[in-house]
Amino acid sequence: PQTDIVFLKVHKSASSTVMNILFRFGETHNLTFAFPLAGGYQLHYPSHFLASFVQGFSPGTPRRFNILCHHMRFLQPEVQKVVPSTAVYFSILRNPVQLMESSFMYYKGASAFSRVRSLEEFLSQPHRYYNPARGDSHYARNLMTFDFGFNPNGEVSAERVQLMLKAIEASFDFLLISEYFDESMVLLKEMLCWDLDSVVSFPLNTRDNSTKAPLPDSIVEKIKEWNRLDWEIYTHFNRTFWQRIDRDVGRERMEREVKALRERRAELAGICLQGTGSVGPKDIKDSSLRPLQHGSARILGYNLKQGLAKDVEHTCRRLVTPELQYSSALYKKQFPPK
Repeated sequence: PQTDIVFLKVHKSASSTVMNILFRFGETHNLTFAFPLAGGYQLHYPSHFLASFVQGFSPGTPRRFNILCHHMRFLQPEVQKVVPSTAVYFSILRNPVQLMESSFMYYKGASAFSRVRSLEEFLSQPHRYYNPARGDSHYARNLMTFDFGFNPNGEVSAERVQLMLKAIEASFDFLLISEYFDESMVLLKEMLCWDLDSVVSFPLNTRDNSTKAPLPDSIVEKIKEWNRLDWEIYTHFNRTFWQRIDRDVGRERMEREVKALRERRAELAGICLQGTGSVGPKDIKDSSLRPLQHGSARILGYNLKQGLAKDVEHTCRRLVTPELQYSSALYKKQFPPK
């Protein structure tokens, strides 16, 4: 199994669920993580990543870490200073239409969104509300482009788009697609030579349906136009994702593997969870399993069954522990308080 991994955690793209998979794998195999300084949760985001943002890194005696997966703005020469040269690089993308809708709900306090009542209102005159010079402007335009390290306000020429896609392909071994999450997990398992249980997960950091509504076509087109660079990245890698599956897995085997993954998830849900699945924040009984609430989204979590055997409880708890709590626990393990 591959144990040296760089995961570029793209915002609002099921990346918290992928991060939980990496946390569990790293914990099980006693791997080291490139944590933000002092146990923070982001690697000095939104600045471009620097090796000096990592706890325990020093230029004199460069220490290599197995897994780099916290939020960062990608800059490969700096990333290479903290992970082994054999590391596998991957990321996950989401349709920019849903991504922007999610960003709007989650980052409602961002400068570009704070003065409008709705996404429609923002998109009717985006330049009236959007100021690229503001430090949080990236949440409102081409967020994936930004996370990959590029300029979200760059011109959209065929030549520039090609350069960007080639740069991503040169840096990353593969990109997953959040709309095809289960297929993505099968591909991840293949590429990393992991077993099924290593990639089984419950969805984390998801919001309840009360704040979701289908977007009218006119808005969809405006979002695509406003996030044109993201749209180019997404459509290109959505295509190569399926080419990769045809080449490395095949559709028939993919179907079988996805079925096995879903059956195992359902089995674990039956073992671990109270009720039928995720619940609203007020209904989470164990406060240590309550996810951070953000913006006007209601972030869901889980309740574990009572009276589970100790080892089962341990497995189940790790599956539902929110990102911030899990990150803190692993940080304390890796850097025990003096």
